[in-house]
Amino acid sequence: MTQTCTLDILKTGANVFLTGEPGSGKTYTLNQYIKYLYSHGIIPAITASTGIAATHIGGTTIHSWSGIGIKSKLNKADLHAIATTSYVQKRVAATKVLIIDEVSMLSPETLEMVDAICREVHANTLPFGGIQVVMTGDFFQLPPVKGRSVDEFSQENLFEIENGRFGYNSYVWEQAEFITCYLSEQHRQNDTDLTALLAKIRRNEFDDICQSHIDSRSVNISTIPETAPKLYTHNMNVDIVNNQMLDQIPLKSKYFKMKTIGRENLIRNMVKGCLSPEDLYLKIGAAVMFTKNNPKEGYANGTLGIVEDFDHETDLPIVKIRNGHKITVAPADWSVEEDGKIKGTITQLPLRLAWAMTVHKSQGISLDEAVIDLSKVFEFGQGYVAISRIRKLDGLHLLGWNNLAFKVDHHAVGVLCRGIFRTQSKRASLLAQNLDGLVDGGFGHFCTDFFHLGGRQISNLDFRIHLENRIKCHLTIG
Repeated sequence: MTQTCTLDILKTGANVFLTGEPGSGKTYTLNQYIKYLYSHGIIPAITASTGIAATHIGGTTIHSWSGIGIKSKLNKADLHAIATTSYVQKRVAATKVLIIDEVSMLSPETLEMVDAICREVHANTLPFGGIQVVMTGDFFQLPPVKGRSVDEFSQENLFEIENGRFGYNSYVWEQAEFITCYLSEQHRQNDTDLTALLAKIRRNEFDDICQSHIDSRSVNISTIPETAPKLYTHNMNVDIVNNQMLDQIPLKSKYFKMKTIGRENLIRNMVKGCLSPEDLYLKIGAAVMFTKNNPKEGYANGTLGIVEDFDHETDLPIVKIRNGHKITVAPADWSVEEDGKIKGTITQLPLRLAWAMTVHKSQGISLDEAVIDLSKVFEFGQGYVAISRIRKLDGLHLLGWNNLAFKVDHHAVGVLCRGIFRTQSKRASLLAQNLDGLVDGGFGHFCTDFFHLGGRQISNLDFRIHLENRIKCHLTIG
């Protein structure tokens, strides 16, 4: 499905699962829809499954937004207490569109808790209380961390059925009738060998041809390119490499402290999720990576460069990126909004040391090349995420790998092999061609309380039910 077709479906108000391979433009398409909502006076609730993902899209975690925090289960008392908390009640009640990014790391239990909160606050038995839910992500990337709650066997739990690992295993996924939009365009890789390799890893069909590609990209410490960033699976390796490399530069460091405004708990989560560190030390000659998109200034999240100097008046770093362009890097803001009001802001240079980073923090980044160590992979999808950051196969330099490095979760593979999401997406794409003109002005069903359909005045909610029934009918044909 194209990005344009996906946006047409999103604008109907139907619940949507936006997915696609790495580099297909999921975040870009989501941002286009967010801009569209704002242009029509709709303020969406922008959330993500993790703090890092939330920082990328300028939102908060779904756990914070819904008020569930660190809970893994809800009983009736929990549900009532959260839903009647003033700030939760206020923001959930005002929400017409809920966006959840990186849904692959969201457990079924968490999704069901969010659904329960929304229904309770809206006093509406429809899934998520009748609001539009847009979920984005790729189930072949990092999965949710499964833990055992101390009250897991409590008979008061609202959700007693054992779920699978992913959000689509939840009963509310089926109830909400998500329309799958599977983006088919590729905007990161145009290397046929690399795309073929990733496709086979994605299907758990790693074979001798794949192994030959991997072997051809094997390097050792003495032969790795000095300017390429290194990706590791553990924070400890990243900190060691960055600190060692910075210490080797015989110059005095410049120190840049993050500034914060907002509630302590909110700021703590924002700082944890931000790619720029709270305490940033730089020297002339330091390898750095930009952590934010700013086309006007000529950089994007993942742009690499070297600190060439510091401005003599402002002390701001002057970074020379790989195309030779020099950028005087000014501080940038990361903010969290609720109900159109800024609740928290952190300000820091949009930079981090780039000799090394974790695979987890590399999600959403595109790199021309990288040195990757997959010898300590501990989770399905880590190797896939790491390799898919690279634009071309000759930009991949592998220090090592283990038996788990090129495997993805077999549950996700089962969904792929059955072609469920792709088939749903193809049918939705065909239907979208007939959606033109259904909604006067594109978003009338959210902008007014009532409008006319076939000469009959109906409510926004009735219209969306009508439209989703049409979509459901089309998607089940054949």
